[in-house]
Amino acid sequence: MKALSYHGRHDIRYGNVPDPALTSATDAVVQVTAAGICGSDLHIYHGNPFSPELGYTPGHECVGVVVDTGDQVTGFKPGDRVLVPASVGCALCRSCAAGFTARCERAKSSTDLCYGVSPQLPGSQAQALAVPYADVNLVHLPDSISDEAAVVLTDNAPTAWYGCRRARIQPGETVLVIGLGPVGLMAAQSAFAMGAARVLGADLVAERRAFAATLGVEPVEGDDARSAVREMTGGRGPDAVVEAVGSDATIELALKAVRQAGRVSVIGVSQNKAFPFHMGLAQIKELEFAIGLCSVHYELPPLIALTRAGRIKPEVVVSHRFPLSEGPAAYELFAGRSEGVRKILLDPSR
Repeated sequence: MKALSYHGRHDIRYGNVPDPALTSATDAVVQVTAAGICGSDLHIYHGNPFSPELGYTPGHECVGVVVDTGDQVTGFKPGDRVLVPASVGCALCRSCAAGFTARCERAKSSTDLCYGVSPQLPGSQAQALAVPYADVNLVHLPDSISDEAAVVLTDNAPTAWYGCRRARIQPGETVLVIGLGPVGLMAAQSAFAMGAARVLGADLVAERRAFAATLGVEPVEGDDARSAVREMTGGRGPDAVVEAVGSDATIELALKAVRQAGRVSVIGVSQNKAFPFHMGLAQIKELEFAIGLCSVHYELPPLIALTRAGRIKPEVVVSHRFPLSEGPAAYELFAGRSEGVRKILLDPSR
């Protein structure tokens, strides 16, 4: 089959790879109808992979149609339209049984928990994908939810919802979202759905700030984001901050911008093993700090309901659609953050 593969910094290639196959009676094979490029895929693209191996297929966001199942798969059959959550559960441990797949007790490393970060679980930027423990790791997709919305629901939207939930957003509060890519835009929608009265949005890219404003977000303008946020909040600071970038500078901004006794939730992926966390600042300000990885399975049920009801609109973050064959160009565009790019979908049929 055709797929993308990772061969080093800024080196994504389109070509032939082995077809996925059932390796266990609990597996399924899904024909991919749409796949996404995630912000965390850019870590790999920029030469900061989660695994040292090369040549594997990246991607952990897709929707599609089941084409084959193992003998022990009972909840799905060929022809079913499905969403494939980015996080992978074993279906056997207590954490996965409760939906907390990011806490899988049987995973030997983080590469066991996500598609497309090593050769161990080939990714979704391909014509087809093998899904382990299919009864747990597939979700039936209602016809009322589009492929565009569904791809965002595989990772970006659940991560955003998780971040807002851990920020304990309360009705009437003011929330700052740092980073207005797909996760940040979904965090803004999630904050509003949880009752936030105001959502402020900070991002270095003016086009992203302008688009966020169409969703009701108040853009943080100027070169000094911290001062701008304080002015916008009457000197007090936001009640909660959701950080959706993962850089040292943006995490530090979150800690400094939040109000006294405020809450900071970091969902941006940080690969810094020695982040200089300012313990004195956190203690003096009496901050709550949360960080973690989203268990998509746990967060999905309310998001699917909110999407079907029109309370959140995941599809609005999608800005571009490319044939899978143009995947290398799609990565280059996404990395450059130009042409109004927000979220790119790849079409494996083209």
